[in-house]
Amino acid sequence: MPVPVPADPTVLRPMPGQPRVVLLKPLVTSPLIEVGEFSYYDDPDDPTAFETRNVLYHYGPEKLVIGKYCALGTGTRFLMNGANHRMDGPSTFPFPTMGGSWAEHFDLLTGLPGRGDTVVGNDVWFGHGSTVLPGVRIGHGAIIAAGCVVTSDVPDYGIVGGNPARLIRTRYDAGDIARLLAVAWWDWPAAHLTRHVRTVMSGSVADLEAAAPGD
Repeated sequence: MPVPVPADPTVLRPMPGQPRVVLLKPLVTSPLIEVGEFSYYDDPDDPTAFETRNVLYHYGPEKLVIGKYCALGTGTRFLMNGANHRMDGPSTFPFPTMGGSWAEHFDLLTGLPGRGDTVVGNDVWFGHGSTVLPGVRIGHGAIIAAGCVVTSDVPDYGIVGGNPARLIRTRYDAGDIARLLAVAWWDWPAAHLTRHVRTVMSGSVADLEAAAPGD
């Protein structure tokens, strides 16, 4: 019987004949973006422009952290803290960024409130055209509906939709979610995961627990 062979997480385009799909880990170069293995982005135009077209206003120091095995539909965008403007005066316009003598007032833009890093767990599915605002934390196994705007944290295995996004339901009850988080299949060794792909995709929580590697 042949030994199961895991997929290669270092291949930029993992799907033959489908250049619109790219793995993000071998693509991104910014030290402010961290992506786990096998998380991918699908875009018919230019998926390799993800860092500039889909991660916006990313001037730092906050990071975008995306876990493993995440699926990002076309147009998924992350707005970072650099999008923030002052709101405590008559105008929200960022005059100092335009140059000239206006630049002398750059202190008016420093120290704007930020929401910290944007963190996405493992095995998260982003629908077409979804938008994530700065500092949001999205739990493992969540589903982000197409076209929604995520303004607040999403729980593990939560399904959210709308603008602003609201929790529609969770994929499992609290007890099963705790069991799934304990199993953490996304951290299994690649060879072990390869032997149990069908269980991960279509098995029950109990099946997944039974398939987990031993100590």
